[in-house]
Amino acid sequence: MSDFDRLNSDLVLIVDDIPENLSVLHDALDESGYTVLVATNGETALQRARQSLPDVILLDAMMPGIDGFEVARRLKADFTTRHIPIVFMTGLTETEHVVAAFEAGGADYVTKPIRPREVLARIAAHMQSARLMKQARTALDAFGQATLAIRPESGRVVWQTPLARKLMQDYFSGNEDEAPQAVMAWVDESTRARRQGRDFPPLHINQGARRLIFNLHERAGDDECLLVLREESDAAMVEALTAAFRLTAREAEVLYWVIKGKTSPDIGEILGSSPRTVNKHLEHVFAKLGVENRTAAASVAMARIRMGGMSDS
Repeated sequence: MSDFDRLNSDLVLIVDDIPENLSVLHDALDESGYTVLVATNGETALQRARQSLPDVILLDAMMPGIDGFEVARRLKADFTTRHIPIVFMTGLTETEHVVAAFEAGGADYVTKPIRPREVLARIAAHMQSARLMKQARTALDAFGQATLAIRPESGRVVWQTPLARKLMQDYFSGNEDEAPQAVMAWVDESTRARRQGRDFPPLHINQGARRLIFNLHERAGDDECLLVLREESDAAMVEALTAAFRLTAREAEVLYWVIKGKTSPDIGEILGSSPRTVNKHLEHVFAKLGVENRTAAASVAMARIRMGGMSDS
């Protein structure tokens, strides 16, 4: 395989303390087009998993020192590695050991002695879902989307884009691995409403002149919900209105407060102007938007905001 092919191939980390097992698996995976990393103990496995972020980890359950179960638990506790599928290799086929593998975070298991063809089949099955998840996350990161996935049953954050993490840190304190109670209560109500065929409004978290808005998308998997976040602020809305309709700064401010339902005297008090000056600005706003009254101006402005996502700060 060329260096270019290796850089673009799927990456598998094999963790086993027995050199013979590593050799057999390495050769089988390499011949099938995978890029292979190896680790012979738990500490090295954790380090290489964090550094390389493999697509799938093939993990020996019984190793001296940190065993495979503990390695899996630590990988799943680490935000950067918890999404990686883990396939356990074990000679322990008793029910209690199989259950332990899944409880530790394993996605699958194969039994020893290792049969390379079986391992390849299991790896391929998990590689497809891992590849789709990686592509989705890469695309969301690249486009600066604020998106996170949670498990509704536990409230655990499965993954989130960098922008989502920043917004969550700005608006909430506490453990970033768990969704806040207010968010979970809203997710529960939204999910219930969808099952009943009803719409449920987005969640707004206010912080002064800024607002964090949550929208619920379809489930990202059997046990995950996908949330999309966006931030609004008064200043960002005014800037967006200015750009969208070619308004002056003061015209955009007047339109913003019209959208908020304020009267001309209210707007004048907020902006330090007379109601007559506010109405003069409104005449210019109506002309630029092609409308005749406040209600129509607010409706046109809100429609453009929703269509263009202008409210993101």
